[in-house]
Amino acid sequence: MRTPDDLIEKSGWRGPGRHRSPQRDRLNEIDALRITAAVAVMTYHYVFSGYAGGASPLSFPVAGELARFGYLGVDLFFMISGFVVLLSAWERRPRVFVVSRVVRLYPAFWVAVTITTVVSVTLSLGRYPVTVVQYLANLTMFNALPDIPNVDVVYWTLWAEIRFYALIFILTWIGVTRSRVTGMLWGWMALTFLLQSGVLPASVHSVADLVVQSQFSHYFIAGMALCVVYRSGLSWNLGMIIVVCLGNAVYRGVEFADKVGTRYHTEIMAGVVVAVIIGIFLVMALIALRVTRNLGRPWFAVAGALTYPLYLIHAHVGFVIFTRLGDKMQPHLLLITTMAVMGLVAYAIHTLIERPLAPVLKQALNGRSSTT
Repeated sequence: MRTPDDLIEKSGWRGPGRHRSPQRDRLNEIDALRITAAVAVMTYHYVFSGYAGGASPLSFPVAGELARFGYLGVDLFFMISGFVVLLSAWERRPRVFVVSRVVRLYPAFWVAVTITTVVSVTLSLGRYPVTVVQYLANLTMFNALPDIPNVDVVYWTLWAEIRFYALIFILTWIGVTRSRVTGMLWGWMALTFLLQSGVLPASVHSVADLVVQSQFSHYFIAGMALCVVYRSGLSWNLGMIIVVCLGNAVYRGVEFADKVGTRYHTEIMAGVVVAVIIGIFLVMALIALRVTRNLGRPWFAVAGALTYPLYLIHAHVGFVIFTRLGDKMQPHLLLITTMAVMGLVAYAIHTLIERPLAPVLKQALNGRSSTT
């Protein structure tokens, strides 16, 4: 879930024998993928999991057969993060990287948490209670450490992202190079398989997995490997990393699909899950190999900029709208209207909060007037 600024490589070196302007290296295709993933997740919540989990009175039995696979948009988000966060961190100093992440993540998040809290407390009929401590803890994004619940169900991915950023921060500290990134990726994969083997004691496993994130590490790892491919070309070493990650993504994806099916008392067809995961890897590989460069359009960046606020704001607020208006409007009309409203709210957050506040916050964190 990245801003278009993250999709421009900061290094002046553009690969073997290539020197490109930043404008030509803007990855508009990634913006298209990001908004696609966000809409997939929103559709999953509104059309399938909301009703199946008892959070929404609206039932869409036919559309739900397809929408149930929308949770895989999160898998795509994680791979995109691996790609673009490493790309934006290359040759950046650690402080600059941290400031860029804070500026990117927090303004929209603070607004989304506040809106969701107000709606939950005043309109959810007690379904989504939020305490003052819970609200304040959520504003930090570190509420998972003291095991304080998220204000909205979708915020769990932000904790995963922050832990990934910590690893990238270490890379920026020691210096990001192709060999160091490759070595880190092999080590990360080895730790992933160690945790998956189940040989570690439960207490050690839980602590180690805070860093390793074995459930989704293959997406971050593959995204980072594809970033290196994008910068300097494909090699057997990187190819092996990507293939191993794909295999593990399929294995863990089928396993996770069973859990989703059990949670909602239905079936998530493994064949579709496998096909979607392979598709995610294939599309990202084509982007890394620069095959899709002519498909990107500048206006994709406008839609991509709405991805983060749309993801943050849609879930509980949408469920409250459905609960309040479900017996007053035709279900499909209410669904389409709510999606449109969420898009407008995301646009407002981006234009009224993110864009004007970003330079102010960046200057405050840098302690001086500067550009990064």
